[in-house]
Amino acid sequence: MSKIKYIQNLLETKEISCVELTKKYISNIEKQNKILNAYVNVTGDEALKTAKIVDEKIEAGKKLMTLEGIPMSLKDNISTKDIETTCCSKMLKGYYPIFDATVWQILKNQNAVLLGKTNMDEFAMGSSCETSYFGGVLNPRNTDYVAGGSSGGAAASVASKLAVFGLGSDTGGSIRQPASFCGLVGFKPTYGTVSRYGVVAYASSLDQVGPITDSVEDAALV
Repeated sequence: MSKIKYIQNLLETKEISCVELTKKYISNIEKQNKILNAYVNVTGDEALKTAKIVDEKIEAGKKLMTLEGIPMSLKDNISTKDIETTCCSKMLKGYYPIFDATVWQILKNQNAVLLGKTNMDEFAMGSSCETSYFGGVLNPRNTDYVAGGSSGGAAASVASKLAVFGLGSDTGGSIRQPASFCGLVGFKPTYGTVSRYGVVAYASSLDQVGPITDSVEDAALV
């Protein structure tokens, strides 16, 4: 079953407000991230602002867009205007982009609720998520194991229910491998079908942005 459609149904029928939903996710992140280290930057205030906009739209009787109101995460190599983007490297600590990556701009325009930036191998150079400046990511299915990489934080955020979906990048397996390690669906789109603008490059002729989700249906929606 699509978790995205299920949550949107809850929102539209007012069984839960987007603000209430977002607060639940933020609370769970505060509890679990200390162990998993899936997030390197939690954007709670911004998330609640977006959630409030979604609730106002629902109150006005307007239909939600495909990903509107859905709590999600972004890999830390995807540029976010005025939100620190480090590629999990000390070299970029304190870097705040002056523009959004195209993929994030599209999601932002849909009022997707960004919970934070997720951990990764430094500059996406790894397959275990152990080379991050902020420390490694543990696998939510079994914390004795790694989450895989380089989009390990994105996968861990979804597997631990700290995000409905995560956006990662894949050069040679960096979405697919952590998705597999964490029991999820990871999809690398055909090269050139998704904009790479604003994504810090590793190997630009191979890099692609794609989703990590609980189901194939949700991957298709993203």
